[in-house]
Amino acid sequence: MAQVAIPRLEAAIAELRQRPITGTDKGFAVPAPGAAVTAAGLGASRPSLFGPGFTMPVLVLRERAVAGNIAAMAAYCAAAGVRLAPHGKTTMAPQLFARQLAAGAWAVTAATVGELQVYRAFGVPRVLLANELTDPAGAAWLAGELAADPGFDCYVYADSLPGVRLLDEAVRRAGPARPLPVLVELGYPGGRTGCRDIAAGEAVARAVAQAGALRLAGVAGYEGLIGHDRGPDTVSRIVAYCRELRALGELVAAAGLAPGELILSAGGSAFFDLVVAELASGWPGQRGPDVVLRSGVYVAFDHGLYAGMAPGPPPVLEPALELWAHVLSAPEPGLALACAGRRDVGFDAGLPVPLRIRGRDGSLRPATGARAVRLDDQHCYLRLADGTGLEPGEAVCLGVSHPCTTFDKWRVIPVADDDYRVVDAIHTFF
Repeated sequence: MAQVAIPRLEAAIAELRQRPITGTDKGFAVPAPGAAVTAAGLGASRPSLFGPGFTMPVLVLRERAVAGNIAAMAAYCAAAGVRLAPHGKTTMAPQLFARQLAAGAWAVTAATVGELQVYRAFGVPRVLLANELTDPAGAAWLAGELAADPGFDCYVYADSLPGVRLLDEAVRRAGPARPLPVLVELGYPGGRTGCRDIAAGEAVARAVAQAGALRLAGVAGYEGLIGHDRGPDTVSRIVAYCRELRALGELVAAAGLAPGELILSAGGSAFFDLVVAELASGWPGQRGPDVVLRSGVYVAFDHGLYAGMAPGPPPVLEPALELWAHVLSAPEPGLALACAGRRDVGFDAGLPVPLRIRGRDGSLRPATGARAVRLDDQHCYLRLADGTGLEPGEAVCLGVSHPCTTFDKWRVIPVADDDYRVVDAIHTFF
């Protein structure tokens, strides 16, 4: 996938890297009088994460892992002949969007108009809005954005006839010069949004094709909620769902409802390999569809939920997020309390994972036998192995499960090299 310069995005990122970081940004100390802290300045001075410029708890991104994950997923998609539209809701970090796009990503995926507005504020040129757009004000704004910028592309979902009518009317009122591309979403019984069967999907596809302000671009869905393991039953159900999605795409193509292109989109961060196997191969004698994966978590990966469901290499992904927290207290044998809690780290898909300990002398040792057993708002309860202990003032490095619900707790996140020298900082916009 070729690297393409995006001048407006690059200029916005350069400006963002000059934005002041203050002591009101969690994890950062109050700057000295007259001093200014910025992402660009951190990259130039490379301070230690454990120095006076930072306070704990502090969430950190490991630069080598981030760069490796972006490169690995880009290489995987290129080799598989598929496109990548990473889901931006994972990080809501335009600096990371820019890196993903520079590595060849086709678009950035959004879930809401609010997220889409953030993307456009930074100049993201193509967005896949992986949700139904039933907000008339949001549809009108999007239509206006498309009319104002001929270089901007956006795809949205539809899964019902009323939804198609609402979208068509809203776009017509705004009067853009080009139709809005729509993907018919196919769901499954008991799932979230999406047509419940192929017949309903065909009806919606025909309604989109007949709507004057819309253009049918393909079909889409999401397999990630079908299961949370790699067991045979989960894999079987995901494969069956992908085949239904493909069948709807084949029907749309055979009927000539999506002239010029056919997009098939699915593929979260857990089962994208199954999506590729079912959607991207076996189109003999004809041009296959443009298969678009929407994986987002891959950029940071994790030590929990996704690590347990990874398809195996390639691509080789590495956890990039770490939460560092000081030990506050060791009030009884086998128990220590660290200064991180539900305000700092996701816990919906598993508690954080103790990785290593930094002694007060700066030495590092593995957190062998330690495990997090409970989180309060600002406390992490650590159970310790027999014969081990932690002292107040030592620091615990915690791995993360489910980055999506960790990024959203931080406005600014330091980026560190393998020696924990801070080389950058990313701003999030949740």
